[in-house]
Amino acid sequence: MAATIQQQADGLETRLATITGLRVFDHVPDVFAPPCAFVLPDVVNYWEGFSGGDARHEWTVTIIVGRAADRAAQRSLFEYLSYSGAKSVRAAIEGDRTLGGVCQTLLVERADNIRMLTQGDATYLAADLSVRIHA
Repeated sequence: MAATIQQQADGLETRLATITGLRVFDHVPDVFAPPCAFVLPDVVNYWEGFSGGDARHEWTVTIIVGRAADRAAQRSLFEYLSYSGAKSVRAAIEGDRTLGGVCQTLLVERADNIRMLTQGDATYLAADLSVRIHA
């Protein structure tokens, strides 16, 4: 049986919570306190394999860091985008490619959409990571 969307979201959030100091939201927050992360499904492919045997879901993990100082914000974001390291989102998520046994495998494919965000009078730096899950 394929993992449900909620099981996948829970699994991704659990993996992100292994990064010390990163606040992980289980929803898209209206107000956030960085550094923080949240997940959303982008694409659900129900019939990837024969007879629906390999449902493939594509997820976006959004990372937001504070920008009190521009260089510090960029360095902080780079830590989350790194291939490895204590704050690496890729390493944290791929640390359990079955998300606790709810899916077949997953892969963090890329980071993109690096941008500035504004909330009230504050400016933040954000990036998205794309995760492919084979349920």
